[in-house]
Amino acid sequence: MSDDKLIDFGVERSKRIHDLHDKKLDEMRQVFEQVLPLGKAKKKTKSKPKKR
Repeated sequence: MSDDKLIDFGVERSKRIHDLHDKKLDEMRQVFEQVLPLGKAKKKTKSKPKKR
């Protein structure tokens, strides 16, 4: 077996997991944008100060 054919399964798995999370995040974002369209031009108008 040659070394260049070896696959680092840890790296491949982490890439795949990352892609899955990205896909889920994209789906969630699309749903949110349908329900609550984000004002792309304006930022948050009023934000309450954080309680400490």
